[in-house]
Amino acid sequence: MLSYGSVAVALVQRRVMVVQASRPHDKSERYLDVYTFTPSNDTNRTFLVSDTPCARIDSNDLLTVFDDENVMTIPHDVLELPQKAYDEFSELSSRKNRRFDAVWAAWKGKFR
Repeated sequence: MLSYGSVAVALVQRRVMVVQASRPHDKSERYLDVYTFTPSNDTNRTFLVSDTPCARIDSNDLLTVFDDENVMTIPHDVLELPQKAYDEFSELSSRKNRRFDAVWAAWKGKFR
């Protein structure tokens, strides 16, 4: 499923994040050991190591896996995604945010 260094988008602590496999994983494994990355503040497609750089996530939390040749590792703690992969990350992230907003609005409406 994931080879060492494979890059994917996953839910980590209820946030959409870019993750990189810290070891090889096969399809039978329920949990994945990954390094986590968050978008940098600048406008290009770079991602920096998050506050919690290592995580163990449920394999069901993977949203998409990128092709290995589509990701560029710049220095040790930075990833750069090509435009197509970055657009996919942005779409998945905004979809998750819209869902949270709808749940929040429904919950808030109950108490009015």
